[in-house]
Parts: sequence; C-alpha cells; structure tokens
Amino acid sequence: MSKALLRRAFGSTGHDSSRVIFGAAALMADNPKANERALSLLVEYGINHIDVAAAYGKAEQAVGRWMPEHRARFFLASKTGERTYQGAREQIHRSLERLQCEQLDLIQFHNLTQAADHAQAFSDDGCLRAAIEARDEGLVRFIGVTGHGTRAPEMHLRSLERFAFDSVLFPYNFPMLAQPGYARDVTALVDVCAERGVALQTIKAVARRRWAQGHEPGRRCWYEPIEEPDAFERAIHFVLGRESLFLSSSSDLVIFERTLAAAASWAEGSGVPSDEAMREALARIDAQPLFLPGLDEVGRAPA
Repeated sequence: MSKALLRRAFGSTGHDSSRVIFGAAALMADNPKANERALSLLVEYGINHIDVAAAYGKAEQAVGRWMPEHRARFFLASKTGERTYQGAREQIHRSLERLQCEQLDLIQFHNLTQAADHAQAFSDDGCLRAAIEARDEGLVRFIGVTGHGTRAPEMHLRSLERFAFDSVLFPYNFPMLAQPGYARDVTALVDVCAERGVALQTIKAVARRRWAQGHEPGRRCWYEPIEEPDAFERAIHFVLGRESLFLSSSSDLVIFERTLAAAASWAEGSGVPSDEAMREALARIDAQPLFLPGLDEVGRAPA
C-alpha cells in the first residue's frame, strides 16, 4: 500500500514538491546503513525533494551516491554559507562534485540573518553574484535564502526587497509563533511570498526546547525534540495544516521516520489544530520557544 504524501507547487518553480522535504543533515556521518534506510523511506513515502548543505558534514557525498541512479526522482537543493563571490562560486562547484550532478535545482544562502553578512551577500563581491552567475551558466535553476532565529522572517523580507528569491526557509512552530513580534514578522513574510509566488519552507516543527546546558544528547539533533506521540503529531499537523508551507525534516533520522508517519496521518483540508489543542498538548511536555529575540542558535547574543 502506497504511503505517498501529498504534493503541492513549490512556489513558482514548476516543481510539485512533497509537503515534507528531506533534511539531509541526517546523513552527516555518511553511514551506509543510515543512507540505505533514508533512501527506502524517501521512496516509500514519495518524498521528491532533498535539502542538503555544504556544511552538513559528509551529507553531500552521501546524497551524491544516490544521484547516478536517482537524480530524476528528486528536486535537489543545497546551501552555501559563503558570503563572498569567490567563496560561494567555489563552494557551489564543490557541492556539484560531491553530489555527482551537473545541476542543482536550488542553491540557498545558509542562515543569512546578520546585518554584516547581508550587506556582504548583496555587494558587488557577494555570494548573490556567484549564484546568479551559476544560474546563468545552467549550474543551478533557482536561488533561495534560509535563516534560523527570530530575525529570519524580518531579514528574508529585506532580502526579497533586494532580489527575487525563489524560496525562503525559517523556523515555524507553535511556541515560536506565541511570540507576538515573531508572529507578526512571519505573517508579513507569508503574505509577501504568497503575492510573489515564493516557496515557504519551515524548520524546527518538532522542537520541544534547547537541550539542558551541559547535556550531551545521544542523537543527531541539536535541540530536544518532542517525544510524546500526541504532541508530536499535532506539531506536524500544525505546519501541514497551513497548506502554503513545506516542512523540512530534522537532522535526526529517527525523527524523520516519525515525521513521515505523522504527515501521512494528516488529511488534506483538515486544517490546523486549534490554539487550545496546541497549548494543551505542549503544556504537558513543557515546550518552549527554541529561539528568543537577541539570541542565536546556541543561546548567545550574536556578534
């Protein structure tokens, strides 16, 4: 019996993407057993969109081993964290080599949320010039921007004022949206992207809170995930219920498998779980916002 997830148009790219996007950071270690399990899940659930990055350990090499046989199956996205023209140009070429393909469907600027990085990216010697050049050369098809932290939606709006990006990526879950300022910025970003046909990718759907200080987690996930089944499913449905959003999966393969099962249980048109239902489920597990204003991913004030 097929478990294929629903698909929808990925912005204006012409690609009908599975609502769940495989976050290939789960393949950082390039473990053959994990790689084989991941590919079987992608096929089983009809996932046709992979998101990887140059910074994800050996993940590009792992995904690259699939490409000679499976390239036509997937919309393939990678990311560069380089901000200069030369650095980004070289990294795009290295990603293509690692991924064993001649063209990326999407290249994204990784976590472009700091003012100095933003200024560099859009300068004459910035990474945007390299991405446009790669697009003109046929090395990439589309260009996107990603961000973590509470500034991501605001900075994406600034980026969209400077260039017609094809996609954005930002944190989206109930505790984050309980912060009025963040919710306001997300609403503004969603409205602009809807008007312009920009694809909306979300991350951190099942984040419960940060790991306790000094705790060394025994899993490949930098935040503590939701474990309680009902709350986990509601968190997935909270994203999928807004049908303009795509859900990028966690860097933990176990969480990815649970995400697929929860996504398969969501029925199109069933909407978003109510605020009351979300508050009740998340209160039981003491869920907290993963990001707060003024703090970066690891809980420090940005430099």
